[in-house]
Amino acid sequence: MGVIQSLLPILFGSQGNMLRETAEVFRENAGAAADRSQEVQLAALAQMAAEFAQPKLGLFDRVIDGLNRLPRPLLALGTLGLLSSAMVDPIWFAARMQGIALVPEPLWWLLGVIVTFYFGARHQAKGQAFQQNLAETLARVPQVLSNLDALESGSAPQPEDPTQAAQAEPNAALARWRATQHK
Repeated sequence: MGVIQSLLPILFGSQGNMLRETAEVFRENAGAAADRSQEVQLAALAQMAAEFAQPKLGLFDRVIDGLNRLPRPLLALGTLGLLSSAMVDPIWFAARMQGIALVPEPLWWLLGVIVTFYFGARHQAKGQAFQQNLAETLARVPQVLSNLDALESGSAPQPEDPTQAAQAEPNAALARWRATQHK
């Protein structure tokens, strides 16, 4: 019995966890694997939540966005209404078209300029918003690459802090402008 008592601490150590640690060399600890898997899933969900987070808009911004969405559907539905009114009551439609024929040409030019500027400005604003979103996505590339490296090495990726990118790269031109304004 004395030989066995002295042989066991040599093989498995004197602590009670050495048997478990020795067994984990041959078989993965299911509890620890589940914990690691949960950490990876939580990190992925946190990163996805940060990626798809939308800035909160105030009431004024929501109302203006709603008004900005009205002209195109109103133009399309108004044109369909005119076409259907021409089929339902051609005399009424002809009278309205005669009224339109009396509109002076400078007013048509003014209407064209207003419509062009409205849709042009809207197109430019949407294009700039798209470019900003594209730039934000490209700014995340280093974080995504480090997360991929972490996943390949078997460790949990670090969730990205959305405010970190804005603080890490300050706008040098804005900093110079602010410095000149405080003089």
